[in-house]
Amino acid sequence: MKTNLQLLVFGISTFVTAQIVAATGPFDPADWPATVDPNKVVHYVVTDGSLWPPGGSGSWSDSLRILTGGDQVTEDTTMAGYQCKKVTGSYLNIADSMFEEWADDETIDILVQVYGNEALFNAQGQPRNFVFLTGVLPELNWPVGGQIPVEAKNKKWNWVLFRIVNGIRPSDGSRYVGSIPANAQGGYQAGGVNGGTIRFEGVPGLIVRVVAFGEQGAFGEPEDINKFFPPETCDPEPETNLVGTDIAAGTSNHLVVLNDGDQTVEYQDNVGPANDKRRAVRPLGLYLNFGITDNYLGKPCNDPRAMKVCVDFYDDPEFAGWNVKFGPEAYATDDVGGMGFYPADKRHVMAGTGQWIRRSWTIPAVNLKGVNVGALTGGPRFVSEGGQVFVSRIEMAVMRVGTHPLAGQDPLASCYEDPNICTDLYGNYAELDLGKDVRNGLDVGSSGGDQEMIVAEAGPVGDRRMAVRPARDDGSPGFAHQYLNFAIRDEALGPSSQPPAHLAICVTYYDDPALVGARFKPEVYQTERGGVTTLAFTPDSFFVTLEGTDQWRTAYWEIPDMKFLGVNQGPQAAARFVVSDKVFFTRVRYAVIRPCGPNAGVNLLQECKPVTEVQLGVRISGNKVAISWPANATDWVLQETPSLGDPVWSAVSIAPAVVGDRLVVEVPIEGARFYRLTK
Repeated sequence: MKTNLQLLVFGISTFVTAQIVAATGPFDPADWPATVDPNKVVHYVVTDGSLWPPGGSGSWSDSLRILTGGDQVTEDTTMAGYQCKKVTGSYLNIADSMFEEWADDETIDILVQVYGNEALFNAQGQPRNFVFLTGVLPELNWPVGGQIPVEAKNKKWNWVLFRIVNGIRPSDGSRYVGSIPANAQGGYQAGGVNGGTIRFEGVPGLIVRVVAFGEQGAFGEPEDINKFFPPETCDPEPETNLVGTDIAAGTSNHLVVLNDGDQTVEYQDNVGPANDKRRAVRPLGLYLNFGITDNYLGKPCNDPRAMKVCVDFYDDPEFAGWNVKFGPEAYATDDVGGMGFYPADKRHVMAGTGQWIRRSWTIPAVNLKGVNVGALTGGPRFVSEGGQVFVSRIEMAVMRVGTHPLAGQDPLASCYEDPNICTDLYGNYAELDLGKDVRNGLDVGSSGGDQEMIVAEAGPVGDRRMAVRPARDDGSPGFAHQYLNFAIRDEALGPSSQPPAHLAICVTYYDDPALVGARFKPEVYQTERGGVTTLAFTPDSFFVTLEGTDQWRTAYWEIPDMKFLGVNQGPQAAARFVVSDKVFFTRVRYAVIRPCGPNAGVNLLQECKPVTEVQLGVRISGNKVAISWPANATDWVLQETPSLGDPVWSAVSIAPAVVGDRLVVEVPIEGARFYRLTK
């Protein structure tokens, strides 16, 4: 009997093991995948705390934490029935308080439960590599964990398994994850960068409920787990993007004011200042809500989209000193009751100006199910705190993306988030000139890490100036110091809360003969896309390459969507410069080109802008010919040739003189001569 019992137990064990190995997805999000091994080491975090280790395993630990702040911001939200985290920055950084566990693991498996939205794919909606940052400054590694198939865009919770190599650090032979080297810099307390252990790179909009690190095989194999439930069918998004209602004019475009429950309203005529009386509506309680008729912008089963709302509201003089606030409050995140809340600190604070104010807000990822809209669809619900605010007009625009016929269009482009950008309240110019010791709202930024900088004298003989360059090999060992960063002081260009600005940048640099081929450009900066602050990068066409002229030269760029939040620089900054060698900058200038108001279209760096087309002026005076061209076309050279039959062009030896806004060369009339201006 004993022998038979042993055989029976062995047979059962074999059967169970075979069942675990053979299990494949898709798996229910309410439980761990059936492929997990409770006996292997796993560290995890569950945002809603509703999952427990399988079988009560002692080798599983809830030691992970999802970080937020800086460029790795996450926010709490609800999606498809679960409390979860949404990445509203650029990175998802995970800290492991027991990170030393992974010091001997050649491979680390990363299991996540993600919501099946567009954040899983590239801009074209296709699979992309998921890159993970491991290691600590100055030695970093970026292993690829795999791709997610397009089938995962199902608007459901999905289990996904990534697998990364835990590489070897060159300086000491230890692994990137699990140890801290002697030369570590920055926030390395959890064995990674910025306070974390392993960071998901470039995942704005990613929504996660579970993240788990495990030894290889702890969760099964990627090909078994990465299978997905099919999406529900839905009509395509309609070829529309705008609804609105104008109470003052008595017109409506598929948008109505709701008047029920806790969102009752009253209408009133002759609201506003003496010269601008309007009919308007205000809430009797806290909430002002609107319903979209006829599914005009789409259905709740359509993908959530960024929604821009533009409102005309009255800043009643009675509101002065009462801290009355008005703006979007709640919105639907999915079609089954999930809700998100717009940040309260972005509501408009009434000053009691006695004027109508027109401004906008952009809310990311709004589902058309709406909040308390009944059988209609909806956008965000508004709240009026501390007083009932009158509204005379509201419009809502869905920001279409991808291949939609209206993709990239903003029908409310002239409605600004901050009306003050259309006034002269904010500055439009900042300058740093180290050669003249000028610091007008701009200065050399903080030096350290991978942007260590050196200020020293540079330039050609006879024109030496103080300037700044990357430290490169002069700094801390292990860094290829290649960044220059400049701090904006005293909000010289306005507050960080303003919408992305159109920024002109002009840099005066030393074209060092010893650095021919070196290049630089403003590279990474912060911007806002669909209501989400994220990192952006300039194209390679922005690079300026040194030619070795032994002169101080200027370079110019325009970036149309700059948030002054800075990258590794505060309190404010624009783009960080990437520099391939020890190139000196002596002067840096910024100018904001405003889209509206008294300074609309004004570029205070126009003289720095390269001239692409130049017309010559010719005037005969006595026995000389005066040839002139615009003074800002400094890179253009006047050339001459005695014949056009077989021309041999050479530079005119007479140096041009500046006369007003023109460069002028006077040449004697001596036989036939032909002239041209070239670069």
